[in-house]
Amino acid sequence: MSLPTFTLTTTAEDVATVFADQIKGKNVLITGTSIGGIGFEAARVLAKHANLVIITGYNSERLRLSEEAIKKELPAANIRQLVLDLSSLAMVRKAAAEVNAYPEPLHVLINNAACGDAEYHLTVDGLEKQMATDYIGPFLFTKLLAPKLLAARTETYTPRVVNVSSGAHAFITAFELTEGAVAHSSPEQVPFARYGQTKSANILFAGELSKRSGGKINGYSLHPGLIATNINTKESNKAHMISIGILTPEGLPNTEKYEWKTMAQGAATTVAAAFDTRFDACPGAYLVDSIEANDKIGPIARDPNNAAALWTVTEHILGEAFSFD
Repeated sequence: MSLPTFTLTTTAEDVATVFADQIKGKNVLITGTSIGGIGFEAARVLAKHANLVIITGYNSERLRLSEEAIKKELPAANIRQLVLDLSSLAMVRKAAAEVNAYPEPLHVLINNAACGDAEYHLTVDGLEKQMATDYIGPFLFTKLLAPKLLAARTETYTPRVVNVSSGAHAFITAFELTEGAVAHSSPEQVPFARYGQTKSANILFAGELSKRSGGKINGYSLHPGLIATNINTKESNKAHMISIGILTPEGLPNTEKYEWKTMAQGAATTVAAAFDTRFDACPGAYLVDSIEANDKIGPIARDPNNAAALWTVTEHILGEAFSFD
């Protein structure tokens, strides 16, 4: 069968329809699925075809609303809620233990959740909150769920881990890969630079995961596009978004300077990374507009030495090694 070439205007529905047979029977976990975000849209679309979609969030009420919204449209959808606060390592461990107790294997893990607060905060573990939520927590979560993912592997299927990154990663010019810098950052650091570092970490992690697993798990990262989600329109982030021109002085999407996507278009690349069979041939790939775009990876996130160093530093921060046994 000839597969279509996806573009900027491709929607998550479009991708899911093409790969409906691949999604059928699969169990997928998506972090960060509050209504108004691309994680919710990906969950909604995948629920039409998948055997099980596990939705997560740190707010149980928002989780309930997300499930209700999906079930209202798709009464037969198999949705399971999971409370997950990625800013707390203890909560990550608790959530992972819950998933590992499920009877089903896990075919796809989508690390979509991100910290929407650009201000400097430390978590209960003493980690910088944005890095903890966007990268360190997902690294630990993925590590703890690796046995569950490996249990889904067959001769014809390789489980996938999808990290939602951002094109913003390419704008950073420095990323100090020491334990202190990764764990704590600095209150004086520009928020956008810190965000770019977390998104670089997502890309480095996906590539190194594919490499270290030796073909047992395929990792992918992606830029979803510029979308008016509940993160970049959040009141506390508006001033910064206006200062760099993403939003107009009135706080609206700057459509003259940037090409924006709808929520449906923004979730497309996530679904493609999770199920497009063409990516079996390029584990570790970075995707833009639902196609492979490794040429758009910035210098810091492209360097394999950085990937290896970040992996080692993260293991030191967590005090444990990532194993694929």
